Amino acid sequence: MTNTQETNVVVKELISFLKKGNAHATFSDAVKDVPFDDLGKKPHDLPYSIWQLTEHTRIAQNDILEFCSNKNYKEKNWPADYWPKKNAPSNESEWKNSLQQIKDDLDAFIDLLKDDDADIYVPFEHGNGQNLMREALLIVDHTSYHTGEILIIRRLLGNWKKS
Repeated sequence: MTNTQETNVVVKELISFLKKGNAHATFSDAVKDVPFDDLGKKPHDLPYSIWQLTEHTRIAQNDILEFCSNKNYKEKNWPADYWPKKNAPSNESEWKNSLQQIKDDLDAFIDLLKDDDADIYVPFEHGNGQNLMREALLIVDHTSYHTGEILIIRRLLGNWKKS
């Protein structure tokens, strides 16, 4: 197998991890059909609501996309720029827009991985060692972590499907 073939296999696996749940529910599964009135609830004194976790996921994923696609990237302030202040979206349109941006940004990131000119192993010039493969793994890891939190909240609220 050539280096190009090996890289293609790795890219295919990364895309699978980004899009599919494999061994667990996907982010899309976790946020599907959440009752709007439950988006801002924090059961059992949990620190975050479903809305806050979703928005945090959106903001972080968008930040990773910007870092990977913009050599003039400007770092955000942690944690202030990564967490929403309010517990719930103002309306259903804001909720739907957040979910759509998560999908659109994920698709844009996958396009970066599929780019024939991209070398997923080469560090970005504007970073400090990060490369496209590492950032893909970061999205997988970060989104999976918060997907689990969303599922726990849904179970506590009684609006997650019984298994």
